[in-house]
Amino acid sequence: MENQPAATGFDTARLRTLIIGCLAALAGLMAGLDIGVISGALDLVARTFHASTLQQEWIVSAMMGGAAIGSLCGGWMSHQIGRKHALLVGAAVFVAGSLACALAWSIPSMIAGRLIMGLAIGVAAFTAPLYLSEIASEQARGAMISTYQLMITAGIFIAFLSNTMFSYSGNWRGMFAIAAVPGVLFLIGVLFLPYSPRWLMMRGRRKEALEVLVDLRDDHSAAMQEIQNISRQLQQKQRGWSLLRNNRNFRRSIFLGMALQVMQQLAGVNVVMYYAPKIFALAGYVGPAQLWCTAMVGLVNMLATFIAIGLVDRWGRKPILYTGFIIMAVGMGCLGFMLNRPNLGQTEQIISVFMLLIYISGFAMSAGPLIWVLCSEVQPLQGRDLGISISTLTNWIANMIVGASFLSLLQWMGNGPTFWLFAGFNLFFVLVTWRFVPETRDMSLEKIEQRLMAGLPLREIGQGRPLPDSK
Repeated sequence: MENQPAATGFDTARLRTLIIGCLAALAGLMAGLDIGVISGALDLVARTFHASTLQQEWIVSAMMGGAAIGSLCGGWMSHQIGRKHALLVGAAVFVAGSLACALAWSIPSMIAGRLIMGLAIGVAAFTAPLYLSEIASEQARGAMISTYQLMITAGIFIAFLSNTMFSYSGNWRGMFAIAAVPGVLFLIGVLFLPYSPRWLMMRGRRKEALEVLVDLRDDHSAAMQEIQNISRQLQQKQRGWSLLRNNRNFRRSIFLGMALQVMQQLAGVNVVMYYAPKIFALAGYVGPAQLWCTAMVGLVNMLATFIAIGLVDRWGRKPILYTGFIIMAVGMGCLGFMLNRPNLGQTEQIISVFMLLIYISGFAMSAGPLIWVLCSEVQPLQGRDLGISISTLTNWIANMIVGASFLSLLQWMGNGPTFWLFAGFNLFFVLVTWRFVPETRDMSLEKIEQRLMAGLPLREIGQGRPLPDSK
């Protein structure tokens, strides 16, 4: 057995891990397609079925309701049948939901199809980051999980481009049908993924777990050390609900995970993703110009995610979050100022697009990927499945509230104040990050758990003052 990388210096284990991580992160591509497709299809669907404002909000938010249910199912499935098989189920359900939307014959049938797509996304959104965190080394964990968010942004961009192409013929059914293709590809790709070594150890399959880790690390001694660390944690079984009732420190990690997900959604990104063409209509753009501008949003969203992947394990989580929330506050605030003006001229229209792109770049480089990174890192192993399940459920509930209320907010508050509201949220989240969010860069999951359970303040469970010596 090879215990060291080849003498040429080519790190085959790192390449193998990268390929496996990219395959698993394709779950994010499905989520991105689901998020992105509705922005271009919504107006066409509304005209076909004569949907009211409230019905349009329900068509948008049905996906998030399904995802909330799916995230709970994902927690159970990932524990019982494994991370790999849960991803398989999610892929199959996604394909079914995409086709159901493409064949919809009424508003209720469209809502049902969106609900099915949401179930799949909820399972994937829970399972994929969990799986990625468990196959990655601690040095690459942040970048690996950020790859999931990159795939979401790629899916959104692809959906925006597809929407634009189909918009010339008004074929919203094609917009949904094309989304099923990556779902089929992901379904096939998951078949080639290894099992999570942590899940194998939970099932008592130590030999298989070691084989997986040796392949991923290409270093037998490092794999053995990791197996021993996992084994020590697994001496106490998963007991999420009893831990939630009896352990204050676990409740603190649950609170942190929920708060992080609410922050991500109230930052306002899915207002842009679901309703971008409508926002550009407020700025004075008409017809295909709305969708081409929306495609620009998708492209910037995808490209800016590379900033997070490049910096997350070097610069750290908190500095990136500070930067991102400030950029988002500026972008939303200036956009609100522009949209509060009547009869925008061409220069004001261009500035509006630019500020929206500034906003989306701030999100993609920070809260987009890093919230998922942090939520996968702060939960102790004994309550890990429950903790991530609750935080993911919180994400989709907050997502649904934002998606189901934006059009009504515009009617009630007006254009400018609505966007100023989201700018205010982002400024507030700078303070929340300083007060509660830990810096987990270069920290093993075991060390983070140890510091959490020792009762250190939340912002110190990562890098912070050393633990007192224990005898």
